[in-house]
Amino acid sequence: EPYFFPCHTFTFYICCHTNYPMEEEPYSMYSFLLDRTARRVKQYAQRRFKEMGFNITVDQWLVLRHLYDHDDLNQKELAEIIFKDTPTLTRIIDLLCDKGLTKRKPNKDDRRSFNVCLTAQGRTKVEQIKPKIKDVRLKAWEGLSERDFTQFKRILNAIYINLK
Repeated sequence: EPYFFPCHTFTFYICCHTNYPMEEEPYSMYSFLLDRTARRVKQYAQRRFKEMGFNITVDQWLVLRHLYDHDDLNQKELAEIIFKDTPTLTRIIDLLCDKGLTKRKPNKDDRRSFNVCLTAQGRTKVEQIKPKIKDVRLKAWEGLSERDFTQFKRILNAIYINLK
């Protein structure tokens, strides 16, 4: 049966027949479906962050979490890890510094750049929030099996590799 996915003022039609060639209808919508799902996941997480009183955004969490695991990164390394452009990351770091969760320090190898690290307050914040994040993440997987997740990862990794 065909599925209808509403998107703003358009309705996208996806036919689920398997006899179409790769370039036909079922495969033309994968970018839309990926983007729509990623946006929903981020919106849900942001809503839950607000409800739980975390006082940070999802993007700020990504920075804090990666600094917790890999303290003292330069902004270029951090941008590559979290897939953010430099201006966006700079703004996120500015906000985290204003909140007292991160700090910049001169890069000893390159005086033109800075390294970013967690403050003691930032480290405490990650340790407080980290256990609660699991529940937020698991909501998307309700009703799905380990096999579903394995297939999902395989497919996403294949798409990622195809586009290198």
